[in-house]
Amino acid sequence: MSESGGEKPILIIHHNNQPNQQWTIAKDEVILGRGEESDLVLPERQVSRQHVRIYKDGDAFYVEDLDSKNGSWVNGEQLHGSRRLYDNDELLLATAVRLQFVGTGATAPLPFEVPSSINGRLRLDREARRVFIGDIEIDPPLSPPQYRLLELLYNNVGRVCTRDSVIEVVWPDAVGEGVSEQAIDALVRRLRDRLAEIDPEWQYIVTVRGHGFRLDNPADE
Repeated sequence: MSESGGEKPILIIHHNNQPNQQWTIAKDEVILGRGEESDLVLPERQVSRQHVRIYKDGDAFYVEDLDSKNGSWVNGEQLHGSRRLYDNDELLLATAVRLQFVGTGATAPLPFEVPSSINGRLRLDREARRVFIGDIEIDPPLSPPQYRLLELLYNNVGRVCTRDSVIEVVWPDAVGEGVSEQAIDALVRRLRDRLAEIDPEWQYIVTVRGHGFRLDNPADE
């Protein structure tokens, strides 16, 4: 899966209880399906070799079902022919793969359910405000802004947290007064550095360009 970037729309892929992934719609027409010839290959037996087509017409994007065997749905309604895609529309392919369309410049948080339990190498003890990677605690503790940012991403694992949501959680008293992008980027950089003190081999905080940040929390081996 390629990392999203620039001002291209993205698809958020939620599949088989795996961590969500982002895929950039980098061309004006892409095919999604099980076949290797597809632009986005979805290795799921119920998905047709060429299942749906997403294409740009003017300033809008549309999705078209390619006579798939097991059907497609948009926001719970079965797709027949083509229909326009709007920010945060949910696609379901053959009841097997769920995707979410995030259009250019979208700022709304992605409304995926937060798992009831969060299992991963990075763990938070919320009551004590302690952070662990594996069995190792981050010491000295994170600063309050660093912890609030990490807790936001941790509670929304698998979702993209926008810069606005970061400001609301980390600097609640500054909402309306403005927090610079440089201040947000500096905080993210410092938090990454603290996490790298324990686990330098993994990038826990992923920047989704044009959209925000998400936590990539691998399984604890």
